[in-house]
Amino acid sequence: QVQLQESGPGLVKPSQMLALTCTVSGDSITTKRYDWSWIRQPPGKGLEWMGAIGYDDSINYSPSLKSRTSISRDTSKNQFSLQLSSVTPEDTAVYYCARIGGPAYWGQGTQVTVSS
Repeated sequence: QVQLQESGPGLVKPSQMLALTCTVSGDSITTKRYDWSWIRQPPGKGLEWMGAIGYDDSINYSPSLKSRTSISRDTSKNQFSLQLSSVTPEDTAVYYCARIGGPAYWGQGTQVTVSS
């Protein structure tokens, strides 16, 4: 059973950096075929794909967020991480990590609120 769990602060102040980690169990983030994504859903809006890191450490970002987003991984911990810089209240959302490709698996999501 593949499981993903997001972790990180639930409250971030404007202009600061949002940092989240996704811990994966039941599969390796280096398994061929799969990409590991970050996706968010602002209140009252649809899902927004933010970016992904591939099994081969390749990284792709949403063009609209590319200038503020960084995705990395720690294979020793089977984790991948998201950093979003210069946050504003518009970055308030539920943030999900997910395995994309083949059967998809999602974390339960973590609420992040940007507020002073």
